[in-house]
Amino acid sequence: MEKIKIAAEQRNRIGARGELSKIRAQKSIPAVLYGAGKAPVAITINEKDLLAVRKAGGNAIVQLALPAGAEEAIIKEVQYHAVTDNPIHIDFQRVSKDKMLETTVPIVLKGDCAFLKTNGGIIDHVLREVHIKCLPADIPHHIEADITNLTLANGITVADLEAPKGVTFIGDAGRIVVHIIIPREEAAAAPAADAAATASQPELSSAKGKKEEEGAAGAAPAKGAAPAAPAKK
Repeated sequence: MEKIKIAAEQRNRIGARGELSKIRAQKSIPAVLYGAGKAPVAITINEKDLLAVRKAGGNAIVQLALPAGAEEAIIKEVQYHAVTDNPIHIDFQRVSKDKMLETTVPIVLKGDCAFLKTNGGIIDHVLREVHIKCLPADIPHHIEADITNLTLANGITVADLEAPKGVTFIGDAGRIVVHIIIPREEAAAAPAADAAATASQPELSSAKGKKEEEGAAGAAPAKGAAPAAPAKK
């Protein structure tokens, strides 16, 4: 896993009125560093540095350069403003190279689904992230789910994913990651088409029966049969 080095400053005026607004006005982001049995530390980082970390991957190891010394961490959570969508706070969790940690990584679909080409349907990517446990150095950028052989009958679950070396999946292995669904319009169109095809076929048996009935009505009486009485005038 790639390491990203960024500068961080410790915040001392915690709780001071207007302090957080002042930090954000300077294009910096308030944050907290915690974990590993150490006391939490209130810090700030630059917005551009957050973009660099995100570009490297959501689980990139971040080396925070602090006055008391560098510390390694991962981003545990980023809070965003409800209106502007700007980052307003970050939680950093300390990591140790020899201690297992738990985190989530994105699931990326790969391959070209042959079933869709011949049968139609839509790929439904249900689970976008998977919970994993591993050493910091083994954190993958993402986990791949191969949809090449995906069909309507068999979806891909967490148990079907291939875990990289040193990585263990946590949680329900039976959770659906991706499957194929048939839209309601397409499902309704199939029986309607069958019904239309059936209705367009000529009713041979009915037509034949009708002709036989008409022929029987106009046929000459059989030998030995009494002639029909004439109609009364």
